[in-house]
Amino acid sequence: MEAYTADDREILYNKVQETLKKARSNPMTIAKQKKSAVEVAYLEELEIEKFSKKLNDYKQLPLQAKSLDILQINLGYLCNQVCNHCHVNAGPARKELMSVETMKDCLKALDLGGFSSVDLTGGAPEIHPDFKWFVEQLSERNVKIIVRSNLTILTFSEEYHYLPAFFKEHQVEVIASMPCYTLENVDKQRGEGVFDASIEGLQILNSVGYGIEKGLNLHLVYNPGGPSLPGSQEGLERDYKRMLKENFSIDFNNLYTITNMPISRFLNDLKSKNKVEDYMNLLVDNFNLAAVENVMCRDTISVRWDGVIFDCDFNQMLHLPVIDKEYQHIKDFSKKDLENRNILLKNHCYGCTAGAGSSCQGAIS
Repeated sequence: MEAYTADDREILYNKVQETLKKARSNPMTIAKQKKSAVEVAYLEELEIEKFSKKLNDYKQLPLQAKSLDILQINLGYLCNQVCNHCHVNAGPARKELMSVETMKDCLKALDLGGFSSVDLTGGAPEIHPDFKWFVEQLSERNVKIIVRSNLTILTFSEEYHYLPAFFKEHQVEVIASMPCYTLENVDKQRGEGVFDASIEGLQILNSVGYGIEKGLNLHLVYNPGGPSLPGSQEGLERDYKRMLKENFSIDFNNLYTITNMPISRFLNDLKSKNKVEDYMNLLVDNFNLAAVENVMCRDTISVRWDGVIFDCDFNQMLHLPVIDKEYQHIKDFSKKDLENRNILLKNHCYGCTAGAGSSCQGAIS
């Protein structure tokens, strides 16, 4: 089975190119904000204990940031894939892309904020026409650069074939989505042919030293295919390493397990199967107080493609900016105010505190 047929690749590529011509012309509209508000209200009206009440019972309110360690930047929602678990609702028709002006505001904030890491995400961040320039600018600063890759972008078109060597040149840490080590499960969640393209992408990264050489870190991300919590991160990592090595001669560093967040496409899927309440009760019943200490919003801020600042990328998708309106845009960045801010909480936050906990860096307790 081919990763994509030639026709499939051409159709997707042309769609992305068509979208790029229209990009940066799709502001956050009132309609989109209302849609997000409806989603938030839906989760808040479920007959479950409110997340804020749960934290209050454990004397954890207000939940406050502890530091500014990671600057997470979403370069836009344009992607060459349409995954059914995607909380970003990304795809080849999304026109939202960060402007160079906003990128420069992010660089200024990075210079002022004392961040140790910059986490570039999307969509497929590599599709952004100014991605190369932005990474070069970041590499001039003393920070770890993380790129969240869907892997298939590496085989998508010749214009992206430069990426592995470019990543190596700038010591970029690659975190790649790989929800299973079997073709059937990956293609079911991410689309037909994605498994083969992902395997090819991993082999390409291995060929330049990723997952093998010191300093060229390659991490994989697992998330369940349905309404369940991830299994043991340590156990799954062992299984992944064994299966990928034996079957495809692939090496990688670590596996991160991430809980599916009950928002966007995954929430719609739960609704279609009448499983929203079951899944939310699963999250509530497995609430883990120890995970609260290390949720990602406590040392991270998330910047949307238009420069608006959020406590995390899940709040970003629900249009829930940081509480203080004076510092809701990256151009108004204030280290002092943001590193001590109170964090905005809603019921979807149970997704980060269930079981072993969940963050962009995997299990947290």
